[in-house]
Amino acid sequence: MCDKDTIADFDRALARRGLSRRQFALAGTAAFLASCAKAGEGIPGGGNTLTEQTVTIATPDGKADAFFVHPASGRHPGIVMWPDIAGLRDASKEMGRRLAAAGFAVLVVNQYYRNARAPVLTSLPEYFTPEAQVRLQPMRDAITPAGTVRDATAFETFLDGQGAVDPARKIGTCGYCMGGPFAVRTAVAVPARVGAVASMHGAWLVTDQPDSPHRILKDSKASYLFAIGQNDDAKAPGDKNALREASKAAGRPAEIEVYPADHGWCALDAPFYDKAQSDRANARMIALFNAAL
Repeated sequence: MCDKDTIADFDRALARRGLSRRQFALAGTAAFLASCAKAGEGIPGGGNTLTEQTVTIATPDGKADAFFVHPASGRHPGIVMWPDIAGLRDASKEMGRRLAAAGFAVLVVNQYYRNARAPVLTSLPEYFTPEAQVRLQPMRDAITPAGTVRDATAFETFLDGQGAVDPARKIGTCGYCMGGPFAVRTAVAVPARVGAVASMHGAWLVTDQPDSPHRILKDSKASYLFAIGQNDDAKAPGDKNALREASKAAGRPAEIEVYPADHGWCALDAPFYDKAQSDRANARMIALFNAAL
């Protein structure tokens, strides 16, 4: 989960393509940009004309920059999208557009705002360089569970103040990799407003800490989707069972599935990106949001 094991998986994926990290960073970015022509691709019901802008949101810890995208007309359920470890960048913006095209007002946040404005990295492959990991470490250290709760409250307040957001409907949240636990904490931060959580190849959802995401499901009122990568499941096969037991004990509806794809398969600029499985996970996320929001 974006640790040394994932880096080893990354190198093996590149080796199968006959590429180095640097070659993939160049080729991958170009290929990604070519694939982003049609917002809504891979999302059921996509195709709305969109409006988008960069916004700044006051939080107790500073000013967070974010990307806000929504259908050009009407009011829609709000979604807080937490990017993976590479942060807010072109790929996550495009993922936000595709979700917005299905009828949602999507706020894609910069989780590293305490240290820098986005983009901190331009693509996921950049994270796998030693230089980027050294630069990111203090930024990651600055993100705490309590800070994430404060951020989530500010982001929900922002969404509820937007004309494109329907205040009569619940808020949803989705998170990728490190964003998975952030999405869970968003549901705990504002339980009266957050009705659905989608964790896509979420990292560190089951830990031995008292505030581990799986232990705080009981403090939310949301329905859940936990989409787990096959290599994550191989490394921690008990996590899916812990999530099932915790959601059952909390009385929270949860769809928990191991996908036949590797960690990061939903990120458009990842070497692990799997379009078929990403489309399937996106369909389940849309189904959750349509049912719960």
